[in-house]
Amino acid sequence: MEIVLDYMPLLLFAAVCAVLMLGYPVALSLAGTALTFAGFGLVLESMSMAVPFDAGFLSAMPNRFYGIMTNQTLLAVPLFVLMGVLLEKSRVAETLLDAMALLFGALRGGLGISVTLVGMLLAASTGIVGATVVTMGLLSLPTMLKRSYSPALATGTICATGTLGQIIPPSIALVLLGDVLSTAYQQAQLAMGVWSPKTLSVGDLFIGALVPGLVLVAAYIVFIAITAWARPDLAPPADRQQLMQEMNHQGSLWPLLLKGLLPPVALIVAVLGSILGGFATPTEASAVGAFGAMLLALAKRSLDGPTLKAVVQTTTQVTSMVFLILIGAALFSLVFRAYGGEELVTELFDSLPGGVVGAMVVVMLVIFLLGFILDFIEITFVVVPIVGPVLLAMGVDPIWLGIMIAVNLQTSFLTPPFGFALFYLRGVTPDSVPTSAIYKGVIPFILLQLAMLGALALFPGLATWLPSVL
Repeated sequence: MEIVLDYMPLLLFAAVCAVLMLGYPVALSLAGTALTFAGFGLVLESMSMAVPFDAGFLSAMPNRFYGIMTNQTLLAVPLFVLMGVLLEKSRVAETLLDAMALLFGALRGGLGISVTLVGMLLAASTGIVGATVVTMGLLSLPTMLKRSYSPALATGTICATGTLGQIIPPSIALVLLGDVLSTAYQQAQLAMGVWSPKTLSVGDLFIGALVPGLVLVAAYIVFIAITAWARPDLAPPADRQQLMQEMNHQGSLWPLLLKGLLPPVALIVAVLGSILGGFATPTEASAVGAFGAMLLALAKRSLDGPTLKAVVQTTTQVTSMVFLILIGAALFSLVFRAYGGEELVTELFDSLPGGVVGAMVVVMLVIFLLGFILDFIEITFVVVPIVGPVLLAMGVDPIWLGIMIAVNLQTSFLTPPFGFALFYLRGVTPDSVPTSAIYKGVIPFILLQLAMLGALALFPGLATWLPSVL
């Protein structure tokens, strides 16, 4: 019995994973499991048993909840969600894809390159993997299949570019990860006796993610171009005049390009430029993005009463889900610490061979496997608060750790047979495209992302150089 009590934090973590796999709501699973284990600890304590449970941690719950609801950084979440939903409902992505297809479609692999670039811009606009994959699947997959593209190459390109929402700023995943890592970084420094701790901002993660994100996009484009030139039958060029006829576009190409490219690019530049230039925090920049998306929707005359209602409802639902999960995760974290979870994780990491490298390898592997069953929000709020302070206390750079986790999750969401991006695309793919084709198509992109992880591990400066300069 005593041995079991010593490993209660691990049992708590395993119980949460099991409940989530049964399909119960994430927030309620986190809070309910934590309360059950807390009640068990209090009962054993009342029976005068030697239980490694410190009930004093539970008294911090009101302050934790108040801190979540008044966190200025997390105010960026509803605003970035609003920005993404507005762009989706105003059909900006459709116009952007048409413009890119006309610009690159006449080249071998041109449609694939167009999808990659549009996916990058859409990822930067929405920051949500599911939204990007579904939108690109509905808009671009029929055109690519009609142009005799290989189903594997077409679906693999869409899935891979959809996962860029994890790493291309302003990503909601980076907003949430930055907030959690900021707290973990302060805990780690205080544990080391640093009473004037350095801070980590969401803006630091945004800047750190730029180089790896753009390198990944370039790698995707190079792979598609090489594939198209080596095997022209897999990605044949499209006829530009025929594309223009199908899009009901007459006259010069440039007006459509300006109409499709200029507004979303200007919006993204305004959001990221204000952060990189030091003119605004990510929260303030999110307000700029939401306002800009509203102006774009009004300019396209696509924001009527029913559309605005749908936008507000979707934004409210997503925001409520995120904050409810945050509250459940805060309760889970307190109960985990009450059972001595931090000390147990520290002991486990110290006992691993290889020191910091061994600990990082284990954490990355666990996060990769958990990405099959948990969304990035659950992993960010459940796993990172547990392992983050320990890794950071071992000397790991917080920006590098955040980017490694983001790219790792991006790879996990793309890996068969459980990757979330595969499920999203399968839901909007015609029956004529077998699931095996989707699995086959994503393999080269998985290898590219694993190469990116390896490059980050060998050259941390890919993530840390630009933040240090700016």
